[in-house]
Amino acid sequence: MKYQYQTQGTCSKYIEFEIGEDNILHNVVFYGGCNGNLQGIGRLVEGMPVNEVIAKLDGIRCAGGPTSCPDQLANALKEIQKHQ
Repeated sequence: MKYQYQTQGTCSKYIEFEIGEDNILHNVVFYGGCNGNLQGIGRLVEGMPVNEVIAKLDGIRCAGGPTSCPDQLANALKEIQKHQ
C-alpha cells in the first residue's frame, strides 16, 4: 500500500513510501531537504522490515533540533502501525 506523510520540523516537506503485504518498506522518496542524503536513506531502507527501520531511525536528531528526516520516517511508520 502506498502512503504519504507530511513531515514536521524538518527541511523535507513530506515522504512517500510503500509497505508491502509482508510489512517490507519500498520506494521511499523524501520531498525537499538534502536531496543526496535523503536518496541515500531511501536506498538504505529499501527492502527492510518496517520494525527494523523504526528501530534504526527512531530518535535521530538533526542540528540540535527535536527531530530529523530519518526520525520523521520512523514516526510515519509508527503512525501507520497504530492504525493497522
